[in-house]
Amino acid sequence: MLVYIFRGPGRVFGVTADATGANLPARFAPWVSFKSVELSRDKPNPGVDPGECLDDIAKYGFHITDAHVRITDQVV
Repeated sequence: MLVYIFRGPGRVFGVTADATGANLPARFAPWVSFKSVELSRDKPNPGVDPGECLDDIAKYGFHITDAHVRITDQVV
């Protein structure tokens, strides 16, 4: 799945399938586009657990980390 990574304040990052990042939580705005990557459950990706990330995107529409630690459940 092609996902878009956005940087928030400090070491907060948001990952979403929405190229605009419009569905990312306003709490960490402004979001700045960082990069896009093809994410797959069977391929490791530095800085993000692909399984957790894809599960969060399926459930919430986004995945949020702070210093590479998942905090999605704290912001929904």
